[in-house]
Amino acid sequence: MKILFVHTAYTERGGEDSVFHNEYELLSSHTDIHKVSFSNGGNKFKTALKFLLAPWNFSAAARLKKLIIQHKPDVVHIHNWYFGGSPLLIRVVKKLGVPLVLTLHNYRLLCPSGTLFHKGRIFEESLKPGFPWKAVVNKVYRNSAVQTFWLAFTVYFHKLLKTWNAVDQYIALTPFARNLFLNSALNLRADQISVKPNFVEDKGYNLKNRSTQFLYVGRLTQDKGIEVLLKAFAGTEHQLQIIGDGPLKGKVLKAEKENPNIKYLGLRSNNQIISILKRSTALIFPSMWYEGMPMTIHEAFSTGTPVISSKLGAMETLIKDHHNGLFFEAGNHNDLRDKLDHWNSLESKDNFFFNARETYEDKYTPNINLSTQLAIYNSAIIKARHVHKEEEYARPVA
Repeated sequence: MKILFVHTAYTERGGEDSVFHNEYELLSSHTDIHKVSFSNGGNKFKTALKFLLAPWNFSAAARLKKLIIQHKPDVVHIHNWYFGGSPLLIRVVKKLGVPLVLTLHNYRLLCPSGTLFHKGRIFEESLKPGFPWKAVVNKVYRNSAVQTFWLAFTVYFHKLLKTWNAVDQYIALTPFARNLFLNSALNLRADQISVKPNFVEDKGYNLKNRSTQFLYVGRLTQDKGIEVLLKAFAGTEHQLQIIGDGPLKGKVLKAEKENPNIKYLGLRSNNQIISILKRSTALIFPSMWYEGMPMTIHEAFSTGTPVISSKLGAMETLIKDHHNGLFFEAGNHNDLRDKLDHWNSLESKDNFFFNARETYEDKYTPNINLSTQLAIYNSAIIKARHVHKEEEYARPVA
């Protein structure tokens, strides 16, 4: 199978960039694959120009068209179009008659926020039909009404053009995300959206020599639930290690100074994080938003580390309560503290460790991901052929 991978890289490398790279490397060993990357970066003028061209970037479209003609792929897979690529990429692929797959890494097609989270709460106003004016008024994108409007216009404009309906197969990362998109104003068909989670390489299972330390890994931001995390551990004997960086670092340092049970480790390499995970009693995941597909949870499961998480969005489809982790009410630090007490009261946690590892082996390995992804590509190819035949039958006889 010949595949063309398409992605627009973020200015700061993030999870979507990692997934693009990981999937490319995995498919490289089994398919004939090429990739093309666009960028949101550059100097201020170039970045502003790319943002202005977000609805219709001729330059990016011409580059993609040239590559499709050159490589003649069986399927094109777009990971991220925004904003250095633009939705025009979709229209180019379909005009050339190539089957198209698009991964829904975030909720940008549903709301300019991309996260459905704003000012400390879930924001779902943009899921309703019509132009998302409330999102613009609330400045949900970069705290700018102008930038929020332009992103909203880009998506809405291409909705009117039925660009989003032209995609043969979408990939949602969780059943939760799939349901959100199907019940939104995008009006996608149920058979257009498949579910395929991301994967991580096997990090090695460890059961022995677990400490009593809990671990948090991630951005130090409000949407990640850092304040909930700190309140839950403050004044307790539960030991917490924190890895990451972000705007709430000052609050973390203050909590560390006031609570001897809280230790801030700063940034660490992935190998160092895995090593600490293997010794931790559980990963704490207090996120306040729906999340896309938290890779940290996959890595924890790979090492046999259970996850104590807020019961919200994607996490509800990844974690099974009292099986491979525990749930607490999102945003409720008292409930999280109760779950920490419960966790440390358990006589044995071996079943949790075993179940966490089993979850990884059953769902998130590279081999499982590869077979699912290839099946989605084949489905997209079949659908594209079917549409092409329907169009041929619809043509008037000369």
